[in-house]
Amino acid sequence: MAKTALLFSLADALVNAFAINDRINAYLLGSLPAEAWRAKPTGGKGRDAAAIPAHMHNVRVMWLKAAVRGSKIPGQLEKSKVTVKQAIAALGESHDALAAVLKDAFASDGRIKSFKPDAAAFFGYLIAHDAHHRGQIAQLARQVGYPLPQKAMFGMWEWGTR
Repeated sequence: MAKTALLFSLADALVNAFAINDRINAYLLGSLPAEAWRAKPTGGKGRDAAAIPAHMHNVRVMWLKAAVRGSKIPGQLEKSKVTVKQAIAALGESHDALAAVLKDAFASDGRIKSFKPDAAAFFGYLIAHDAHHRGQIAQLARQVGYPLPQKAMFGMWEWGTR
């Protein structure tokens, strides 16, 4: 019986990691106490928790408009009206569209239109942007008196099970 060698595909692994990142975003938002969603930030300045995932999605849409242009680009979210359910759905849509952009770039010349230096750096940018804002959401929830449950704080690091 011949053994079949399985080759590791870095491109597939990066696209998969981006999908895990999206599930972590949804996990965080689904774990956020409802009272934290619209609580005003300490000092009255800055985004509330609802505005942060709207921003995350809207930045993704901005990159999609720059990179692909077309009818498959999701619409933007209105930060003052967005619900948790809408934010999770919109982040899923923008994830799917960007995952397709990443797959296409990894399968071709490795470039993303309007982003330098390459698709791997774009992947890193996307993950870093989301992680930064997940931290903001967690910190904001704590500051306004509605911290994330400890299970959710640890759960955001469980990439192997998300």
